[in-house]
Amino acid sequence: MSEFRGQLRSMGVGSLPHTNPALAYELIEETLDIPTWPQLPNRSFLESMYVQFSERFPGIVAADGRIYLDRERDLDGELEELYVAYLTNDMDYAAISPDYAAGLHHFLGLDLGGPAAVKGQVTGPLSWGLTVADQTRKPILYDDILADAMAKHLRLKASWQENELQKLSSQTIIFVDEPYMSSYGSAFVSISREQVVTLLDEVFAGMEGLKGIHCCGNTDWSILLSTAVDILNLDAYEYAESLSLYPDEVGAFLERGGSIAWGIVPASDQALEETVESLVDRFHDAVGLLTAKGLHQDDLLASALIMPSCGCGSLALETAEHVFELTGDVAKALQERYG
Repeated sequence: MSEFRGQLRSMGVGSLPHTNPALAYELIEETLDIPTWPQLPNRSFLESMYVQFSERFPGIVAADGRIYLDRERDLDGELEELYVAYLTNDMDYAAISPDYAAGLHHFLGLDLGGPAAVKGQVTGPLSWGLTVADQTRKPILYDDILADAMAKHLRLKASWQENELQKLSSQTIIFVDEPYMSSYGSAFVSISREQVVTLLDEVFAGMEGLKGIHCCGNTDWSILLSTAVDILNLDAYEYAESLSLYPDEVGAFLERGGSIAWGIVPASDQALEETVESLVDRFHDAVGLLTAKGLHQDDLLASALIMPSCGCGSLALETAEHVFELTGDVAKALQERYG
């Protein structure tokens, strides 16, 4: 694992409500410590998180505000192309075009001056596999062949993105966004622990830099901590207590060099009711839940990153700006306090 430590620096989840990538990045540059490329779902349907990484997946159709798998197409031929690209690590096959990620391509064209790290993101296999379905509305996650192909497809997308981001900084961070992990164990998601770990580790295996995972709801954190993940990002504004139920797993994660990205700033209108001081107090309360279980505060602070609780793409522009300003200011306040 890398020697990277969070050191209470600020970072973004991904999505913003802007339609202009330059203006979106301007907000990131002005507020956050670690540059992140902005996802812009309001700019185009192609930039929604379940479409953005879908290019060239076998049988995929993304049109008229829908994404689905067309089983009437020759999937065998398209699957063969995917597996050849996977076996040969064909980055051209995996490229994400500007139509699907204007924020990414704007980001790649910037001179960032050699930041300590840069962050990107890709939709996770559990969430993508449950969202994308065929004409019968069967999610592709429940088709063994397509589920395996999906993990390899997302691995290639993450690997291509990382290769591009390495041109901006030698330290890359790629988050796998898994909102559907909050439904794990419910009647709506029929998948085993082993399948989750296998799918996530397949995607992580395509990354040489830091591997992050984002879940904005409650989940079984021990599953995510048992993967090859380096940075665990949770909605600490709402669910810090749930993480404290796994002190042994969190302790082992920190011991192997892992970092916790605390989503302590609510990515909602609730942010308008908070202050830097109230969120600093909330952060200390969240950390205190783990120190009460025997973890060391110094270890938690040294590894910590400060983030919004989720993406801000669905928020009003002014609210999103306030969330990012709070995130940067909370991080600065904590850095000043702890050096």
